[in-house]
Amino acid sequence: MNYYPKNPDASGSITVVFRYKLTFHSCTQIDSWTCLGNCGTEISVELNIVNQELSGEWCQREGIMTRQFVSNAPLQLQLSGGDWMSNKQRVTSWRAETLVELRNRSDTGRANGSPQTTIVPVLRVPSNCRRDFHLLAFDPDGDEIKCRYGNATLAECDVCTPPSVLSLSSSCTLSFSPTTSGDEGSYAVQLVMEDFTRQTITLTQHNGSNMILNANVAISKLPVQFILKVDPVVPSCTEGVYLPKFLPPTPANRARLYTPVNQSLDISIIAEANVSTISELLFSGPHNVNQTRVGVGEYILRWTPSENEDGQSHPICFSLQAVFKSVTCPMNISLLH
Repeated sequence: MNYYPKNPDASGSITVVFRYKLTFHSCTQIDSWTCLGNCGTEISVELNIVNQELSGEWCQREGIMTRQFVSNAPLQLQLSGGDWMSNKQRVTSWRAETLVELRNRSDTGRANGSPQTTIVPVLRVPSNCRRDFHLLAFDPDGDEIKCRYGNATLAECDVCTPPSVLSLSSSCTLSFSPTTSGDEGSYAVQLVMEDFTRQTITLTQHNGSNMILNANVAISKLPVQFILKVDPVVPSCTEGVYLPKFLPPTPANRARLYTPVNQSLDISIIAEANVSTISELLFSGPHNVNQTRVGVGEYILRWTPSENEDGQSHPICFSLQAVFKSVTCPMNISLLH
């Protein structure tokens, strides 16, 4: 979940747009967030399909929830229930929490903007290949972003057992090292992404109350949860042989691209795999991103921002899959637009 506070109106009320992505086996699954604290008034909720995996394994949808707040006190949004995809840690029920900070920041003069991120629902890696996943992490206020595993005591997940096959850095990089066939399978990854100010600031509420916040305390947090699939070995871990290799003009990982409102942004993606066959482009981003396949290993993602998205940043993550004798060979990249 990412959130976008708009400027207060003449009465001081704040409208906040929450954009979140959830993934289920079915595109018709209904979700419901519970609000705690300063919940304001829900104006609208819109659900749209982002992307669906060709085999039908998953369907990701984007929810756009708009709320109006008379007060700028903080709030929490929680999601709980359901069933995780079967995984090695035996995590069953899911739980996620977003902490929203709306008080006025002394350094920017406005409400806090959340970190920006997204991810494809399932990341895949062959069991014999080392891989570093540099998660998309951008903050509109220039804050430092850090990642950690969820904490059950803080109600950030139900069962919070981290994947044994991954190591996580605070800078939001997940590292996978070659392992044995016994570790192949699916893992539930339940992360929390937080933003930290780079100096001590004051948070001011409409009622005049103040809070001093130093750089050691997170100002907001959001959940980042997905499945890591450790697949069978591939004959070579060299990119471009079995695993797809991105080629120019594919944007670099964590690249930032800009486009005006109502003008289309075309993202060209080209990749090669000399032995395996590139079969599919998977992506996560705004629901109105359209995918076109130009040729083998060549795709275009096209997005046209609307007036409602003016001034906002929107993350896009994409992954290419290749198949060799029924073994999936993935490669991933993420961007900010």
